[in-house]
Amino acid sequence: MPCPAWLLFPVVLFFLLIVSDGAETKTKVTGIGMIIDPNSRIGKEEKVAMEIAVQNYNNRSKTHKVSLSQLSVTSTAGEEMIIREIKEFEVIIGIHTWQEAARVAIVGGQAHVPLISFAAPAINPPLMPLRWPFLIQMAQNGSQQIKCIADIVHAYYWKRVIAIYEDDAYGSDSGMFALLSEALQNVGSEIEYRLVLPPLSSVSDPKRVVQEELIKLMKTQSRVFVVLHSSLDMATYLSAWIISDSITSLLDSVNNSVISSMEGALGIKAYYPEIGDSEYLDFKGQFRKKFRAEYVEEDNFDPGVYALRAYDSIKMVTQTIGRMTSNVTHSPKFFLDYMLSSNFSGLSGKIHFEEGQLSDTPILTIVNLVGKRYKEIYFWTPQSGNVLDTANSNLFGPVIWPGNVTRTPRGWDMPTDAKPLKIGIPGRTTFEKFVKVDWEKPNDKKYADGFCIQIFWKVLELLKYKLPYEFEAFNGTYDDLVQCVSNKTYDAIIGDVTILADRFQHVDFTLPYAESGLAMIVPENADSSPLMFAKPFTWELWVVTGAILMYTMLIVWILERQYNPDFNGSWKDQISTALWFTFSSIFFAHRERIHNNYTRLVIAVWLFIVLILTSSYTASLSSMLTVKQLRPNVTDIEWLKKNNMKVGCDGDSFVRKYMEDVLHFKPENIVDVKSEYSYPGQFESNNISAAFLELPYEKVFLKHYCKGYTATLRNTRFGGLGFVFQKGSPIARDFSEAILKLSENGDLRSLEDEWLIPPDECSTNSTSSRPESLNLQSFWVLYVTSFATSTICLLLSLIRIPESRQHRQDAFEGNATPGRNESVWKKVVSLIRKFYAQRNPRRPLALAGILVTKEGTSDVNEGSSRKEVLMINTSTLEDPDSSPAATTHAG
Repeated sequence: MPCPAWLLFPVVLFFLLIVSDGAETKTKVTGIGMIIDPNSRIGKEEKVAMEIAVQNYNNRSKTHKVSLSQLSVTSTAGEEMIIREIKEFEVIIGIHTWQEAARVAIVGGQAHVPLISFAAPAINPPLMPLRWPFLIQMAQNGSQQIKCIADIVHAYYWKRVIAIYEDDAYGSDSGMFALLSEALQNVGSEIEYRLVLPPLSSVSDPKRVVQEELIKLMKTQSRVFVVLHSSLDMATYLSAWIISDSITSLLDSVNNSVISSMEGALGIKAYYPEIGDSEYLDFKGQFRKKFRAEYVEEDNFDPGVYALRAYDSIKMVTQTIGRMTSNVTHSPKFFLDYMLSSNFSGLSGKIHFEEGQLSDTPILTIVNLVGKRYKEIYFWTPQSGNVLDTANSNLFGPVIWPGNVTRTPRGWDMPTDAKPLKIGIPGRTTFEKFVKVDWEKPNDKKYADGFCIQIFWKVLELLKYKLPYEFEAFNGTYDDLVQCVSNKTYDAIIGDVTILADRFQHVDFTLPYAESGLAMIVPENADSSPLMFAKPFTWELWVVTGAILMYTMLIVWILERQYNPDFNGSWKDQISTALWFTFSSIFFAHRERIHNNYTRLVIAVWLFIVLILTSSYTASLSSMLTVKQLRPNVTDIEWLKKNNMKVGCDGDSFVRKYMEDVLHFKPENIVDVKSEYSYPGQFESNNISAAFLELPYEKVFLKHYCKGYTATLRNTRFGGLGFVFQKGSPIARDFSEAILKLSENGDLRSLEDEWLIPPDECSTNSTSSRPESLNLQSFWVLYVTSFATSTICLLLSLIRIPESRQHRQDAFEGNATPGRNESVWKKVVSLIRKFYAQRNPRRPLALAGILVTKEGTSDVNEGSSRKEVLMINTSTLEDPDSSPAATTHAG
């Protein structure tokens, strides 16, 4: 039986309801809570941007939807209240202060709800993932832009800046101030003053409050204002030079009149290369349409950086939802891990996280606010720390500064005719060659003169600007004078101020214009030693010369005693003859004949050495006698301290303290000398035994008193003499550059020659100019040659002695036969004897002996002389019957 149609209708309706209910159960909704300020420009942009991102996703997704709700978490809200609020959502987005973000992140960690924060600390605290495990930072910390600010300050040689920031609800600067102070110290600059403005919400008339605070800055020297953090409304009343990212990020969203109120400032702004692509253009069109419709009171409808970050935050959440399948358990921890693993290019840059923070290295753009707009002029990257000018112009090139000036400002309260540079000069100086004050002309700009003042005037000629100044003499110590610059009583010091480490901590010095060190001045006594004749040679040279003399004497005696009758006789006669012969050879006055060829060689080398020694001795002694020899009566500091001798110094300088602390002189042994003309009197009255002066003063002292004084112990060095300026003053750098130019073109040397360098007659007044004694190093080759020659000749002679004795024995016994071993001379003598014996039988030998004695020579090799062979004694001449053999033997 067929079923009636009306019975099928309820069945079909029930089936459709089941299908419809199943479809609805498959569509899931993810709740997102917003913590923003809907009344601020930043909050308005973020709200519109997130609504656009949610709408676009909901239009595309059929199975999953996203809902967006506003949360209100006040600073006074308790943890339980916050937990109840955020537990209704899967993720929280927003918050612009780090203190609030950290507080909500702690509660979010307890509730297992991820927090995407638009705030980041200035410096990342340690163990962030462990302390805030459910925190995701969609912003970079402030360390990179602080380094960029420090690079700008360093590039313009600004030494001091004024840091300005608006206090927040938590009474903190988020660590930006400490970070800036450290970054400036790394580039040689510092913060002179910190101006803290009250929160905008706590004042009714922000313009008046800012003006009152700025009046306080008139007492400071720096004119470089760095705004670390401030609301846009408060920043418009500041005369800022450098503004941070918290302000420049809003420039794309504000009215042009706001930009014109900050004209001339440099701003740090994040660079987003994605701006300009199709996705951005689509978003910009939607944003302008929606923003104009909701906020008609706003003047500018373009999205800013905060809108881009908000859009990317929703995009990250929706991409995470899309990657999580239905088979995955949607736990909060799983949802957090998926978001932290995001990796895509968003409108605000690369979105990728490491330890809960954006890992992409930021690229910063330095912009210059000109008129009603701003222009990008440089790129800055933390890796290089350099500035890359996109316009290919000069480094830090076309910048319009506050006041519509193009010249690079010095960042300092520069002197004017109405407020000239107040310069302190030493009123009383020990040495007037450096600074001398004419007290009769106190109103004259040139009522001071001296070496330091002359350099100052030369420097003024090289400066590229006019520098009004006025001198003021100061009667006090140099340390007190430097302190007057540190406490801003004076703007500078022109004088003979020594650069020291402890002074450098409080003031700035120029480059030194004169060297500085410590010298000891002592009287000199004439060097009239009775042993002056011995000073041409050192004692080592005298000893070695005497040793060579004795060795040569010994060699001559050994070589001559066997053949030379002059060296025969008793031992006493032999030694005295040898010693006399060698000593007299020094003056080339020896008369003894030499019979041995080896002896002649030894004597020849010895006479050459004697010639060199006597010439050198004569020249050195002449130099010592002609040049006036002076020697200091004190040369050792330890001797002064050991004997409790009194010493003098300038009591107004640091030298006295240095002598007490470093050289360890007793204070009662240090005498303060007030004038350079008092030192000679102190020496003559024996009040002091030595005076300690800095090197420039030593030159001046010796210029006047070069006769009788000398300087010793110049090893100690200080920083030199320089001019003093307040810490951070740019004038100090200009002066240093001018001093370098004076040194390079020779003007500084000319001034030194005119004021400090001693005249020519004093230039030789130094202990180091004395002729030095000759030492062994100059003659050791000669001595070695003489020793070697004498030794070799002695050895050769000892080898020939046996042969010579045999020849003499043969001649004595009459066994010698004419031949090759008989000398030619003996053969001649023998023939002459025979000839006279035949012609004159009675007296042949007498005639022959006379002839041979007058004209004969010796034969060294045969070991006999003409006297040994033919010498006829008186008894032979008287006996005509003497035989030839007997006569010869007697000879």
